[in-house]
Amino acid sequence: MEQWITDLANNYGSLVYLVILIWTFLEGETVVLVTGALISGGTVNLHVWTLALVAFVGSFSGDQAWFYIGRRYGTPLLSRWPTMADKIEWAFQLLRKEEDIFILTFRFIYGLRNISPFVIGMAGVSRIKFLVLNFIAAAVWANAFAWGGYTVGKVMETYLGESSQMVLGGIVVLVLASALVKKFRKRRLPKAAPSAAAEDPAD
Repeated sequence: MEQWITDLANNYGSLVYLVILIWTFLEGETVVLVTGALISGGTVNLHVWTLALVAFVGSFSGDQAWFYIGRRYGTPLLSRWPTMADKIEWAFQLLRKEEDIFILTFRFIYGLRNISPFVIGMAGVSRIKFLVLNFIAAAVWANAFAWGGYTVGKVMETYLGESSQMVLGGIVVLVLASALVKKFRKRRLPKAAPSAAAEDPAD
């Protein structure tokens, strides 16, 4: 991934921001972390503030989109996603326990980033409430990973020198491999049907 980002940034310049925008709209803290680390080492001619802004816009927009899809089409879509039943049920349980905290933190919970705004929309959470809390959470998320990656890159460069890029590549491989293993293991588990029914939307 780091070589791909480096080549894209060096060959196409600011176009990499568009790629990161789309990536974070769909998912992706890994690309933000890696890009932040590459910026700190001067490997790519990008800016960490712009990275954080683009990551924020992508994350915020993606979750708003999933929220409205869940609000409008949630129940009919559930039958088409049998493999997501366990995650949907888990998200509903967390949402019932502490609504505000869950909205602020779901993007930091592995495996729930994309499905959570969909579930929150189904549950009838106020549009304004979700907009405000999602704005705050997306801003924290984007800055945490952009500046976190930048800081990690600086530390690695200080202590590892030229080996820092190799170590960064190894970390990326481990993260991706871990995600693939978890997805594979999830698919092998029996799926439970979601027990929560969608409520009528209310503002």
